[in-house]
Amino acid sequence: MDLTEQQRKMLEGECGEGAALAMKIQVAIGRSFGAKRMVPITRAHVALSNQEADLWFAEKLLSAGAKCKVQPTVNPGFSLAYFEKAASLPDEARSLMQRTHNAYKELGAVLSYNCTPYLGSNIPRFGEIAAFSESSATPFVNSVWGARSNRESAQSALCAAVTGFVPEYGLLLDENRLGNILVEVKADMKSDFEYQLLGYMGKKIGTGVPVFTGLPENISQEALMNLGAQLNTSGAYGMFHVVGVTPEARTLEQAFGGKKPLRKVVITNDDLRDILNVISEPGMRKIDFAMFGCPHFTLKQVQEIAGMVRGKKLAVEMWILTSSYVREMADRMGLLKIINDAGGHVVEDTCCDQPCWPHLNGKTGVTESPKCAYYTRRRGMSFVVRDLRTCVEAALKGEVE
Repeated sequence: MDLTEQQRKMLEGECGEGAALAMKIQVAIGRSFGAKRMVPITRAHVALSNQEADLWFAEKLLSAGAKCKVQPTVNPGFSLAYFEKAASLPDEARSLMQRTHNAYKELGAVLSYNCTPYLGSNIPRFGEIAAFSESSATPFVNSVWGARSNRESAQSALCAAVTGFVPEYGLLLDENRLGNILVEVKADMKSDFEYQLLGYMGKKIGTGVPVFTGLPENISQEALMNLGAQLNTSGAYGMFHVVGVTPEARTLEQAFGGKKPLRKVVITNDDLRDILNVISEPGMRKIDFAMFGCPHFTLKQVQEIAGMVRGKKLAVEMWILTSSYVREMADRMGLLKIINDAGGHVVEDTCCDQPCWPHLNGKTGVTESPKCAYYTRRRGMSFVVRDLRTCVEAALKGEVE
């Protein structure tokens, strides 16, 4: 790789041991992908996992004197303030979360603890080069905002935040951003939920950059968020295009760069119905809880739930996971009180895939997020996956159809 004088000094340790370690990792990544040079970034997001390996790496950089040159936003762990009084929360889980908090604070991260920074606190402009990890964030910033980021890991994104550079390869290059799979959607996209199922068609779509046609022009940001999140649950996608909607796909010709697609895939109502049967536990059963917010819920989604539970009582626990900003707005707008009065919880800074849910181990819930159902298997939870309205109705009745 052709390094600048500044980058070489960083690699050789003149800017500190921590920066040298981060640059060494990035140069190795760049060489493995055939990158010719490093380019500066202006934004980063680190999908911290609040797990031992993630913490080990963050503390290793910190002990070597690393500081973030570009302050990254970070993914959620779980809210210590909310869960520290829970008798069932293991002491080691508390310790791990506190150490993770301390490490990223000292590294200089923005402690947003939110997996949807691309909707509020960390929005890149069109063409801006960034380093985003988090499986829903990378496709959103590339596809919807037209920024440029590869599918970084938590570790490589943190290294980029420390050095201020990324190797130039992959989706940073014009030619790799062009679509190469035509996805004709012939299914009825009635709500945001259908985009969850459409995204989970990764196995049928296959590897590449999909270009979706046949979708409505007025697609909500929640639907686009769902699409990207589930594409990266069912496969590995850094980018997608929706013709007439996303900025690099105003036309089919622009999306493909004038080339023919490698293949065409057709998605029908039967496909969505079949994939729902695969990812969901069978219905017609009693449930123990409801969980929403993977990715974190928006204010619009919280409002929708509040409207459904106003003046009612939930039959089972309901957990709504969201950003601290959305929770604050929900509090100001009276939504928090409505949901709390119904018996629900709106929790900030928290992910479904965390050690703060031991009381839900072995239980069955409802969710509208296939990603939530997938990630929480290792936490002992199982889910019936349904659209949001059906899920809320189930939480009010204690059973789901």
